[in-house]
Amino acid sequence: MKIRFFYFLIISLFLIVSPTQAEVKSSENQKLPYMPVITPNGSTLPWTMAEDGVKVFHLTIDQCKHEIAPGMTINAWCYNGQTPGPTIEAVEGDRVRIFVTNKLPEQSAVHWHGVRLPNGMDGVSGLTQKAIQPGETFKYEFILKQHGTFMYHSHGDEMVQMGLGTMGFFIIHPKNEFHKVDRDFTIFLNEWFVDPGTKTPNPNVMTDFNIFTFNSRAFPGTAPLVAKTGDRIRIRFGNVGQESHPIHLHGFNFKVVATDGGDIPESAQWPETTVLVDPGQTRTIEFVADTPGDWALHCHRRHHPMNAMGHEIPNMIGVNQDDVKDKVRDLVPGYMSMGETGMDEMTQMNMKGPENTLPMMGGQGQFGPVGMGGMFTVLMVRDNLKDYDHPGDYPHPKGTVAESIEADKADGY
Repeated sequence: MKIRFFYFLIISLFLIVSPTQAEVKSSENQKLPYMPVITPNGSTLPWTMAEDGVKVFHLTIDQCKHEIAPGMTINAWCYNGQTPGPTIEAVEGDRVRIFVTNKLPEQSAVHWHGVRLPNGMDGVSGLTQKAIQPGETFKYEFILKQHGTFMYHSHGDEMVQMGLGTMGFFIIHPKNEFHKVDRDFTIFLNEWFVDPGTKTPNPNVMTDFNIFTFNSRAFPGTAPLVAKTGDRIRIRFGNVGQESHPIHLHGFNFKVVATDGGDIPESAQWPETTVLVDPGQTRTIEFVADTPGDWALHCHRRHHPMNAMGHEIPNMIGVNQDDVKDKVRDLVPGYMSMGETGMDEMTQMNMKGPENTLPMMGGQGQFGPVGMGGMFTVLMVRDNLKDYDHPGDYPHPKGTVAESIEADKADGY
C-alpha cells in the first residue's frame, strides 16, 4: 500500500512540474521586453523558445493568392501565405533559429538584409550556401549583434521571386530601449505590373509599373494608421523594389532617426515632411501626433498614388472632342470621351473596367471621392481615444473646414 502511495505521489509531482503546451515559452504567452511593431494589413511571425534558449521561427516560401484591394487579387509568391511576409521581431543579443521551407516550383534562399551575421548565414544562393530546392527545409541560426529596421527577401532569381512578393521586415529591438514610442508602424513599399484583366504580376517589367503599394495593398485597400493626440509615432519604411519613393506626410514634420545602417545621432537629424526611400533601404521617422485630424500619407511621385492606368493614350487635355465623339460612338457603342478637362472625371464615372482591375482613382471620404489610389493611406489622430480601432470620420470643429463662398464676397474677407 505504501509503495502504491509513493508511486502515485511521484506521478502527481511530475504532472505538476512538467510544462504544458501553454507553458512553453513563446511570443504569445510572454511579456515582451519591447513595444511590438504594427504592420498594417500584415502580421507578426510567432516564435517559440527552444530548451537551449534560442528563439525559433518558421518561414515557408510558397505561391499564394493576395488581395491588393477589394476587387483585385493577384497570384503572388509569399512567405507564410502573405506578402510582405510576417514581420520578424527579436531583441539585440538574441540567438535566433529560422527554419525556411521552400514550396516554390524553383530553388530559393533567404537573405537577411542589413543584418550582421556569419557569412554562411547571409543567404545568397550559390555564393554563401547551396540553394534551397523545392521541398527542402534549411536552418539559419545566428546571434543578433545590432538593433534597427532590417528586411528579409529572396536572393536567388530575385527578379521573379521579389517581383512576385517575397520580402518582409526583420525588426531587432534594442536590448535596453532608450527611446520609447507609443505607436510603431512598419510599411513596405513596392510596385507591380499587372496587365488589366489578369492576375499574375509581370516580373519582367523594369520601369513602367501600374500598381504601387503600401504593405502590398493599394488604396482604398490600405489600412489607416490610428493614433491618439500626443502619441509619439515611429514609422519604419522598407524598399526592395525597383523605384525610389519620396514618402510625404501631411500635417506634421518629423525627423529621420535611423537607416538600415543604424541610428542617426540626434545632432545629425533634421526636420522633414518627406523622406526618400531608395531600393535596398529602410528609413525610420519619428514625430509627435499633436494635431488631430485625418492626415494623408503617400508617395509624392505623381503616378504612384494612382492605380492601373494606360500610358499609351494620347494627351487629350484641352482638346474639344464634340465633333468626333458621336462618330466614334457609332463604331464603338458606349464610347465616352475623356481627358478634355483633366482626369478627375474618373472619380465620378464609376465605369466598370476589366475584371480584376482597380479603377485609376478611388476611395470615398466624408466630403466625396478622394481621387487617389496606390501608395496612399491616412494617419487618423484623435483626442480621447479608448482604443486604436478605426475611429470613423474626423469631426471637424466648426469653422475649420474650407468651404465655398460667393465670388462677389471674396473681396470683403
